[in-house]
Amino acid sequence: MSFSRRTFLQVGSSALGLALADASFTRFAFAAGAAGTLRVAIAKPAGNLDPQSHYAIWAIQDLMFEPLVRYGKGGQIEPCLATDWKIEDSGKTLQLTLRQGVTFQDGTAFDAASCKWNLERWLGLDQFSWMNCSKYFQALEVVDDHRITLRFKEPPLALMQELSYTRPPRFLSPKSVDANGKFVEPVGTGPWRQVGADDTQSLFERYDGYWGDKPTYQRLEAKVIPDPRARVAALRAGEIDLIGGFWIAPLTPVEAKQLDAAGLNVVIDPGNVTLVMAFNPDRTEALKDPQVRRAISLGVDRAAISQALYQGYAKPAGNLFSDALPFAGKQNDAPVRDVAAASALLEKAGWTGGPVRSKGGKPLTLEMVVSPDAVPGSRVVAEVIQSEMKEIGIDLVIRSVDHASKHTDMLERKYDLGFFLTYGAPYDPFGTVVALCLSTFNNDVEGKLFTDPANLDPLINAATAATGDQIEPTIQKVYDWLRDNDAIAPLVYVPSIWAHSKRVQGFTSPVTEYDMPYENIVLAG
Repeated sequence: MSFSRRTFLQVGSSALGLALADASFTRFAFAAGAAGTLRVAIAKPAGNLDPQSHYAIWAIQDLMFEPLVRYGKGGQIEPCLATDWKIEDSGKTLQLTLRQGVTFQDGTAFDAASCKWNLERWLGLDQFSWMNCSKYFQALEVVDDHRITLRFKEPPLALMQELSYTRPPRFLSPKSVDANGKFVEPVGTGPWRQVGADDTQSLFERYDGYWGDKPTYQRLEAKVIPDPRARVAALRAGEIDLIGGFWIAPLTPVEAKQLDAAGLNVVIDPGNVTLVMAFNPDRTEALKDPQVRRAISLGVDRAAISQALYQGYAKPAGNLFSDALPFAGKQNDAPVRDVAAASALLEKAGWTGGPVRSKGGKPLTLEMVVSPDAVPGSRVVAEVIQSEMKEIGIDLVIRSVDHASKHTDMLERKYDLGFFLTYGAPYDPFGTVVALCLSTFNNDVEGKLFTDPANLDPLINAATAATGDQIEPTIQKVYDWLRDNDAIAPLVYVPSIWAHSKRVQGFTSPVTEYDMPYENIVLAG
């Protein structure tokens, strides 16, 4: 996880083109409201759809490419292209039984040979070493046409979760590449087949040779609408049927309220991503003191942040992860703002006087770095916290930066306080814990939430080495240490917001922010 999944999927700012550039797409340009066509907004063109690249919209890849196993509700691992699996040799061996009767959309059989070809495109390669199964990969053996064995040098942490990722593990037809192995066209085993794409839209037809449950409608049209206001207007006008999702076409809580008032269907899912405030004790001496960190955390009104940024849709957070994720730990109530207790802690820590507290003649001034591009709405949250810190005698200075500068500043520790978003399903809990809290892990994009090589690293290493019944108690020790030392301040659990037209029936939020929620939908006439 040495790259940021957010880096590659930030919403583009290119102008919206409403007409198809290529006349050959005309037969696929279905009229607004056409029966049998689900029209979904996407914030930018889909991009290079090769599952082994890192630039496409995940949800578009999800339409065509399938994994060996799927990440289900609550972190349950469910069969997909693999129907059975066994982990042996203390986690170093994985026996996989492949689904029979599956073909790629070009007619190529999905079998052990095509499975092996796909896996060898990424397993064991340096650029995919951020995944444990690639980092520790040793060998792949074909047992027969429908069974393969994977062997690893060490037991990969969260192996089955990793195999559910959208990329790189998903499968494409061996005929999708040219003679030099370069990706040419997106052909998978999934229920949707791409029939056209340009900078204004991607068009799909149902693959009737699909092995599983087929969509009830024939076509799916992903329309590129970069401007959020234009997306909302298009939904209200009946030009599209569905918008939402953090990585697809983000919908703000304010927009959701407006659409709800206009009679559109709005779906709020609790989500599985947490907005966390980070402390940087490496830059500011005051933040080395857990009492100061706890005072700041107690001085924040999480309910006010939920209201200011999420219109009350977000739940105040008492943990690094919500119980929507596996191994999320014992759930604690979110801290309730307590100005008196926060002030008392600062007094005890030696920060006295006012209106700005000081110690040894030095004022308690802290800088918060925010980037609305990287964390939407973070300027609003920062201003709420700035006002709250003033009440307990802390002078909080806000510095807004662009997306690229935010990552640079976080990496170079040029901040006192800052915001992070956890990775969410299917990456968590270990994705965030390892990438953002383990000092020895090379996270060269997002920086660290908090590190302590002497005390925290051994706990994380023990948790990542644990198996079976030992996983839960060992990861709990990590959470307990973070909480006991007030190392971080979880603020709110970020909701997943969707809105759809009346013609969409049976909509359910996707399990992760990387999935396209096309399943279960029935279109009214």
